[in-house]
Amino acid sequence: MSKLFSPHQLGSLTLANRIIIAPMCQYSATDGLASDWHTIHLGHLALSGAGLLIIEATAVEPDGRISPYDLGLWSDETEAALARVLASTHRWSDMPIGVQLAHAGRKASVDQPWKGGGQLGPDAGGWQVHAPSPVGFESYPNPPRPLTKDDIARLVAAFAASAKRAVRAGFAAIELHGAHGYLMHQFLSPVSNRREDEYGGSLENRMRFPLAVLDAVRASVPSGYPVGFRISGTDWVEGGWDIEQSVAFAHAAMARGADFMHVSGGGLSAKQQIPLGPNYQVPLARAVKEETGITTIAVGLITEPEQAEAIVGTGEADFVGLARAILYNPRWPWHAAAHLGASVKAPNQYLRSQPRQYSKLFA
Repeated sequence: MSKLFSPHQLGSLTLANRIIIAPMCQYSATDGLASDWHTIHLGHLALSGAGLLIIEATAVEPDGRISPYDLGLWSDETEAALARVLASTHRWSDMPIGVQLAHAGRKASVDQPWKGGGQLGPDAGGWQVHAPSPVGFESYPNPPRPLTKDDIARLVAAFAASAKRAVRAGFAAIELHGAHGYLMHQFLSPVSNRREDEYGGSLENRMRFPLAVLDAVRASVPSGYPVGFRISGTDWVEGGWDIEQSVAFAHAAMARGADFMHVSGGGLSAKQQIPLGPNYQVPLARAVKEETGITTIAVGLITEPEQAEAIVGTGEADFVGLARAILYNPRWPWHAAAHLGASVKAPNQYLRSQPRQYSKLFA
């Protein structure tokens, strides 16, 4: 029996298999509002046969968007727009859908990637960005303003408010974005955090803001509701955030009620040296799982069914996260199930597509 297609728990949520669709920014919202594109995009991914779909980085305030075209969950209007997309999707799919709550910090205010992705100034539709310290992202021209303690308290409250909206909108889980060089990662890494108060310096201090966010979110959702973190296991930069600190953070987050760690890497510095290759970030997830026992999601050029099966089958991680691979092939779980002799759930409208040689593919 395929381990990849066996059920498993994510907090209190039982997933049909170990395949998770990782968050992928679409840069297609207007003033934070989900659009028809999101209905199409999420709708077809929800028919893929994966165990869980986590939607893209969703900002907790307008200035927390990566671009002016990012999703938000900071107002009644943004909540209603996402609720409509979820309702439409769940009309045809019972796949659980989670949301990644985020703030971009110093990496905010950029253009859509197909327009170059450069940072936008206030005169071009952008805004003043903020960060733990006045240390800008290397390739961006507009330096950030450091967050005050009042700003930090306000952002903790903003994450909590967005978490309440996520529950009301119908999301099944919340992932807090502490990876890829965005705000919570900026607090964690000594490369970007140069503060001299209780939010900077020691590892304990650098973890203070993300853990405060976790506490506030955990207190804002029902008991047992799945909440976890996306983290960069390493900056891939000498003297930066590394796997040992990631393990310490996972221990601290787990003690405060985090249900899972979605372990990626990099994104904080243009100086990163990433050893790209199949499974290149899986050892980061394995280290977090081995040292803490927390439920983990592994990512990193996982493209083939055998890779995914080996990762969960050998216990390197509990789940695999697919992003670009499933954009390229939205029926990846179907094809993986066929290859591994497993089955997936398919909509009634597509049952006739089952190939004769895979007569037991559609459960």
